[in-house]
Amino acid sequence: MTALVIGSMIGAGVFSLPQNMAAVASPAAVMIGWGITGLGMIFLALAFQHLSQLKPEIESGVFGYAQAGFGDFIGFCSAWGYWLSAMLANVSYLVIVFSTLGMFFDQPDMVLFGEGNTWLAVAGSSVLLWLVHALVLRGVQTAAVINMVTTIAKLIPLIMFILCALIAFKWDTFVWDFTGLHFGEQHSLLSQVKSTMLITVWVFIGIEGAVVVSSRARHRKDIGRATILGLLTALSIYVLVTLLSMGVISTEELATYQNPSMAQVLTHILGPWGGIIIGCGLLISVCGAFLSWTVLASEAPYLAAKDNMFPKSYTRQNEAGSPVKALLLTSCCIQVSLFFVMFAGGTYDTLLAVASEMILVPYFLVGAYTLRLAIETNNRGSLLFIGSCASLYGLWLLYASGLNYLLLSALLYLPGLYFYSKAKREQGVKIFVGKEKAAASLLTVAACLAVGMLWQGIL
Repeated sequence: MTALVIGSMIGAGVFSLPQNMAAVASPAAVMIGWGITGLGMIFLALAFQHLSQLKPEIESGVFGYAQAGFGDFIGFCSAWGYWLSAMLANVSYLVIVFSTLGMFFDQPDMVLFGEGNTWLAVAGSSVLLWLVHALVLRGVQTAAVINMVTTIAKLIPLIMFILCALIAFKWDTFVWDFTGLHFGEQHSLLSQVKSTMLITVWVFIGIEGAVVVSSRARHRKDIGRATILGLLTALSIYVLVTLLSMGVISTEELATYQNPSMAQVLTHILGPWGGIIIGCGLLISVCGAFLSWTVLASEAPYLAAKDNMFPKSYTRQNEAGSPVKALLLTSCCIQVSLFFVMFAGGTYDTLLAVASEMILVPYFLVGAYTLRLAIETNNRGSLLFIGSCASLYGLWLLYASGLNYLLLSALLYLPGLYFYSKAKREQGVKIFVGKEKAAASLLTVAACLAVGMLWQGIL
């Protein structure tokens, strides 16, 4: 379970962190950003730990807590947002795999893979997608064992990078333009910190991996332990990779690097072998993360269907215990998204932003439910403190991400109403009751605003 958490979090994002951070923030802002994110994610992990022990009957994790605290419709929105985020994360992993192959094989006069969005890249991505689909059909346990092997394999080049960067680190390079004066007066330290938020959240997506598959855990205590251990491992790697890179190459120069920027940083230290080591590490890492997220993404509709938030047909499993229809829905949507990426010219960074935004609401609702539980049980101790901090962190993320992405995510939530309506009709109950009508109306209005802004080219 710890390997699933680490494998879910450490995918493609870590290999692009040096450039992604340097492009929007100074070393000072990056340190503050990691401090806020690290603290916020620790509170979120503690919320998961407490809820897994206090509410052992809730086995659908992130969205199960939202349903228990705020009703079926909010629970469904959390499940739909989580599933969409997981699905888009998988699309981004396939894009970055073939973008990395492009780094090795593309020539100026012959672009084979480009940024992972050429027809050849999409064809290769499709083959990989359905191979992993077939693997997950063999059972979640089989996929988890393979994920553990790839998790260990991906940590080797990351540790090697950290050690090399530590030796090559120069303090003068790190503190040069420490607060980011080259960004200009419009980008204050606070605005730089805000700009780091979606990037830092993106690399922590997957922290809930142990919670999502909690129904398959041998012992309930293992869920919280795996979450905390996975988080601390990933946080240590992220902070060291980002800050050490800024001490090897100046922030301004680092911002101009092509991703995966870790490859270019290690090439600067070791020569051509550096790029090869990181390139191979990235391919192993992303394939492992893709496997983890295929498991997590297919579990979301399956668990939501068990809790009456998705149509009942999504509870169907094969003999190996894999959720057949939920997995097929996920793989088909990834396939369609790959074609969209090819024709629309989408890139990894675009997918990163949208997938990060979709996960923010489910994360906020976990903190909000922890806070509500503390108030209802009159717990004025650690539960109230953790719930308050996790909720405040969730609100800060929604604010820092900006209104544009929030409106765009509302547009992506809208198609989910079909699945929710179908589930409720199967149960023979009214679709929207009480506050659900207001929530559905608000979602529709936000989606219409997003369409209008997209039409005018504002978003």
